[in-house]
Amino acid sequence: MAKKTRRSAQLAGLFLLGCLLFNYPLIVLVNVRTMVAGVPLLYAYLFAAWALLILCAALVMRRQE
Repeated sequence: MAKKTRRSAQLAGLFLLGCLLFNYPLIVLVNVRTMVAGVPLLYAYLFAAWALLILCAALVMRRQE
């Protein structure tokens, strides 16, 4: 049961990280007229944050202890 509780805590923390990454103040900070590899910085940030959350969720769910 400890594994299930630990995994649930990690997923809850991941949810809170997602809320933080997609919160209004951080979105406004990256909403500038700057290009990263030909892509606006805001779009690059949103894609990178989303990919990071998916990767972290996959690692949490895949880990077997």
